[in-house]
This record gives sequence, structure tokens and C-alpha cells, in this order.
Amino acid sequence: MTELPRKAVRRTARLAALPLGYAGRQAIGLGRRIGGAPADTVMTELQQRTAEQLFRTLGELKGGAMKFGQAMSIFEAALPEEVAAPYREQLTRLQDSAPPMPTITVREIIADQLGEDAGRLTDLQGDPAAAASIGQVHQARWDGADVAVKVQYPGAGDALRNDLKQLARVARGLGPVFPGIDVKPLVTELQERAEEELDYRLEAQAQSVFAAEYDGDPAVVVPAVRAGTETVLVTDWLDSPASLAQVIRDGSQAERDHYGEKFVRFLFGAPARTGMLHADPHPGNFRLLPEPDGSPGRLGVLDFGAVARLPERGLPRTLGSLIRIACLDDYDQLVAGLRDEGFIREKVQVDADKLRAYLSPFVEPAGAETFTFSREWMQEQFRRVNDPKGDAYSVMLRLNLPPSYLLIHRTWVGGVGVLSQLGATIPFREILLESLPGFAG
Repeated sequence: MTELPRKAVRRTARLAALPLGYAGRQAIGLGRRIGGAPADTVMTELQQRTAEQLFRTLGELKGGAMKFGQAMSIFEAALPEEVAAPYREQLTRLQDSAPPMPTITVREIIADQLGEDAGRLTDLQGDPAAAASIGQVHQARWDGADVAVKVQYPGAGDALRNDLKQLARVARGLGPVFPGIDVKPLVTELQERAEEELDYRLEAQAQSVFAAEYDGDPAVVVPAVRAGTETVLVTDWLDSPASLAQVIRDGSQAERDHYGEKFVRFLFGAPARTGMLHADPHPGNFRLLPEPDGSPGRLGVLDFGAVARLPERGLPRTLGSLIRIACLDDYDQLVAGLRDEGFIREKVQVDADKLRAYLSPFVEPAGAETFTFSREWMQEQFRRVNDPKGDAYSVMLRLNLPPSYLLIHRTWVGGVGVLSQLGATIPFREILLESLPGFAG
């Protein structure tokens, strides 16, 4: 498919069919099991076919459909292995690629958006260098310098809004495809941030701040902005052979540790330096910049359409303080602190010992000199909090996430998902001491 399908009826029908397709295959699978087919064979085939239909549909539709797919791909490490294995190839495929739109359409959009400045753009490459949920990137030259030109798909705004509205309606039906992950709040958050991401002028403003702050940084590279309109963004070209997705697939342990540490230092360090949190941590947005000899080097950061502009111009100090109290194992004080911050509502009672049982595994990385994130660790935490018979599940239901912490929480969970996919060993406590306000005391 070479163009973004824009007819709302057609897109809605394809999205609405996703849970129905799963239910249909499940019924066929039940029939095969009754007929004597081994249960594990039937389930594996069911999951593979479901993954193929789901992510092929999301990738082809782009818009909000693909954005949802990319958001879900971050949580792949949390899924139980028997569920994640058939999905992994389809999930990670969404992190780096999508079908392109015609070159003539790209040129028409650029001419319309840039006006006289379109003449400064030369040598536009016909094949896109990358594609995402609402736009694709082409290499070109701007006043003789290599640049990346991000062009929004025609009709992307309507497609994004309509897709997310439809995904909100069918979210409950997608539950079996992502067991244990609450899909509805994720879709709601994507809906709330959609308008900001559709305006590339806002992205240009945010990226300019990051680029100025990280200019000459020894660890992180953010391309400078050359021009930004509502649907076209021109930035310096980042010459990178691959993204973090490649390290996840087949990187060495040295690469996993090196780039994992760079990733976390940026995630936690940028808010104090820029007043903003990069809130889209999927691996395709983080590019590898190896040294001349091929050894691991700096980390390039792209896509500033989803950022949280932090009221305190940094991460909340109280958040670091609460994590520090948990590391000190003072859960009576932690209950009081969580109540003060609105994590525990008035009249809701939470037992300190049960809170310890729930939170201590999550806090473990912050208490160790080094910590190895892994799929096994992530899956265990996922299993714990989704076991209705366990204490963790009952405590989780009693906790509230205040709106001011929502995007920070989602970004951190996504970041931990990426680290677990990487299997990175990093000095997590040291990074928190340096970058998280309130954690050092």
C-alpha cells in the first residue's frame, strides 16, 4: 500500500475487524482441539496468525493505527514468552519501517508548505529513509548541507483522530491479543497528545531546544532544525547505520550495555537540561553512531513530536524522594508520602507490608550498583501484578496515578521495556543519583 487510506468507513471497518478476527480464529482453534490437534500447536498458530493480521493492518493503515502498534511494541518484553515469541518479529518490524507514499506527493507537499524556501532544498531522494505513523523522512540537501525532510501523510490528521477513536471503542476486544496490558488508558493518552504531534511547528520548537542543549555533547546527538511548518520539518541529517532495534535483535552485550546506559542517561538527564521529557521511547527514535573503528559511540535522538513540557522544568522532586524512601525500606513513611501526592486516595487504606511486596521488585534496580534488565525480569513483574490471587494485584488496584504523573509513568515504563528488550546491565542507581531530583536526599 503506497498511500494513507483516508476513507473513514474503510479504516473503521478494518480496525473493527481486528478483535472479530481473533475471535474467529479462536473458534476455529477450539474446533481443531476438539478434533484432536495438540493444544500448544493450535495456540501457537493462533497467536502467529493474529500477530500477522494485527500488525500488518496497523502498519499499512499508518495514522493512529500504526502509532498504537508502535506504542504496544515497547511492551513486548513484558509479555509471557509463549505469547511474545510469535509476536516479536511483527512487533519489532513496526519500530523501523512502514510502506512509503509516492515521491510526487512528497514534492507537492514540500512545495506547498515551504513556499520560496522550497528552492533551498535540492537532491531530494525518492525513496524514504524512514517512515513512521503520521509521516516519512527523505534525505536531501538544504543550502548544500545534508538534511532530513519529514513530510506528513495527506489526511494524517483525520486518520489519526478517527483511528484512535475506533481503537478506543474496540480496546476491550484487543485485550486477548495483549493479555494483562490495559489497552484503553494507552489509547486515551494517544488521543490526548494527537493534536500536538500533528503540528510539526511544535516539534520544531521542542527539537530546537534539545539540539541547542546537546550541541557538542559527548554522549548524545540531536539534529539541529533548519525549517518547520505545520506538516514539513527539515533537520540536519544524522548519518546512522541503524537504531536501537538492531541492537535488540542481534547486538553484542557490550553494545547492549553501552547504548542502554546512554539511553537511560538521556531519559533521566534531559528534563533538567531542557525542561522537557522526551516521551516516545520506542527504539526507532534512538540511532546508533559508532566510532570510526566500529566500536559503540554516541546515541542519536530523533522525533520530538511527543514531549512533556514539565511545569517544574524538570522531573518532580517528590518522585525522586518517594523512590529514595522505598529504597530505605521505610514503607510506613512511603504510604504517607504516596497519600500526600495523591497516589493513595482519601479513605483508601494500603497496608505497608503489602505495599513493600508490591513495590520492592520495581525498586530493586534503584538500590543496586548495577542492574541487569531482562525479559525474564520484566515478565516476572508483569506476572506478579496481574495475578488476581496475589497481594501485588490487590495493592495495584488501590493505587491511583495522578494526571500530572501519567506521561512520566508511561515514558518510564516504556523505557524499562526497551532496557529489558536490550538485556542491558547499567549503573542505574548512579544515574538516578546524578539525574533524578530528590533521590539523593
